[in-house]
Amino acid sequence: MNTPSDLSNWIPRPRPSPERLTGSLVELTGFQPAKDAAALWSAFGERRFNDLIRYFPNKDFNSEAQFRRWLEAAQGDWHTMVFRRLADHSAIGMASYMRIDEKNGVCETGAVAHAPAAQGTPEVTEAHFLMARHVFDDLGYRRFEWKLDNRNEASHRAAQRLGFTFEGVFRQHMVSRGRNRDTAWYAMIDTEWPVIRRAFEIWLEPSNFDAEGQQRKRLADIRADLLSTP
Repeated sequence: MNTPSDLSNWIPRPRPSPERLTGSLVELTGFQPAKDAAALWSAFGERRFNDLIRYFPNKDFNSEAQFRRWLEAAQGDWHTMVFRRLADHSAIGMASYMRIDEKNGVCETGAVAHAPAAQGTPEVTEAHFLMARHVFDDLGYRRFEWKLDNRNEASHRAAQRLGFTFEGVFRQHMVSRGRNRDTAWYAMIDTEWPVIRRAFEIWLEPSNFDAEGQQRKRLADIRADLLSTP
C-alpha cells in the first residue's frame, strides 16, 4: 500500500473526457449518438435491454430513439465511453464518467451496461481497467467511485471483483422508479491503485487463460497475492 500523497500543492485535475482508450482486447470511444446508439441498442437486445437496466433510476425504453435521446441528453454532465471488441469492432457495452469533481480529483463510473454476450469476458474487464487507468494515471485523480442500487447483487459482485472497496449504504438516497432506493457506495483510491493496476495487468496476460479461454487465477486472488508480498 502506498503512503498518502502530499497535497500541499494540489491543483484541480482535468475533466475525464477521452476520445479513445485502447487496450489489447477492446477500444473505448466517446459516445457518438449517430454512430453508437443503434449499435448499443442492438447489442443490448433492443427492448430486452430493460431487463439489464432494471436497477437504473430512469424508466424503461420503448425504442432505440428513446434510448438515444436519454443518453445524448446526459452528455456534458456525463462522458460516456462505448466498449468495442477489437477483434470485430462490435459494440459490447458502455460506462460513463459522471459526478465529476475536478476540484477534488473525484469521479464515478456509472450507467454501466454490458451486452449479454459480453458479460464475464476479458474484454469487459479490460474496459473497466482502461477507464480506471485513465483517471488515475493520465489525470491524477484521488478517488474513483462505483455506486449502485443496494438490491443489485450482480453490480455488488462486479464492483468487488474489479477492486472497488465497499464503503457503506446511503439509505433512501434517491427516489428510483417510484420507490426508495438505498445506494451502496464503493470506491478505489490513488494509494490502492498501484496494486489494483498490477493485478489487472497480470490477470489480462494471455498466460492467465487456458486453451478454452478460462481464467487460471481470479483477479481478487492476484490482488491478495500482491498485497501479501513484502
